[in-house]
Amino acid sequence: MADTAPRKWLDEVTGLSGPIDIGRPATLADLESCPEGSNIELVSGSLYAQPSPRIAHRFVQTRLVSEIGGPFDRDPSGPGGWVFLMEPEIRIGDTALIPDMAGWRRERLVYGPDATWTDVAPDWVCEVLSPSTAARDRSLKSGIYSAWGVRYMWLIDPSLRTLEAYRNHDGHWLQLAVLNEGDEVKVEPFDAAPFKLDALWT
Repeated sequence: MADTAPRKWLDEVTGLSGPIDIGRPATLADLESCPEGSNIELVSGSLYAQPSPRIAHRFVQTRLVSEIGGPFDRDPSGPGGWVFLMEPEIRIGDTALIPDMAGWRRERLVYGPDATWTDVAPDWVCEVLSPSTAARDRSLKSGIYSAWGVRYMWLIDPSLRTLEAYRNHDGHWLQLAVLNEGDEVKVEPFDAAPFKLDALWT
C-alpha cells in the first residue's frame, strides 16, 4: 500500500516553521516532495521549515554580498577567486542545509545548468541570526558545517549588530574575532579587503 502519511504535512508545509513531525524519520524523498522554494532542511531524519526572514535579515545578506562579492568575485582588480550564493541548498549524505550565504573557491564549485542544489561543501558559510533560528544555527548546523570540513563560518546578529568569525581547526570551531559597531571587518578568509561592520546595517 502506498504511504500517504506525509500528505497532510505536505499540503501545509508552506505555512510551517520549525520542526515538521511527519510521524516517522524523514528522508531525501520527503524533502524532494516539498514545493519548490519551501526552504526546508533535513538533519538526522528530521525536517525543519525555516521561517521567512525579517527585512533586517535580508538587508544584511544584501549588504554582505556587496562588500565581499565585489572584491572577491566580480571586481577584476580585487583578490578574486571566490563565488558566492545566497541561501543555497547543500546536500551531503542524508543531510540538507540552507545557509544564509555560502562561498566557494571558484575552482571547487562545479554545477550543471539545471542544478537546484550542490553536494560540494562550501569553504565559508554565514548565518544571519534571528530569534527563531539562532539556537539551531549555533549548535546543530555549526556542528554539521565543521564535520563537512567547511573552513570558515561567520555568525552575524542584526539585533546586537555583531559579527563572530570562526575557523575550523580539526573539526572544532576556533573563534577568530567578535566584532561590534564601529569595528573594521578584517578577518579570514576575506581580510584582504576590509570593510566597516556598520556597512551591514546602514
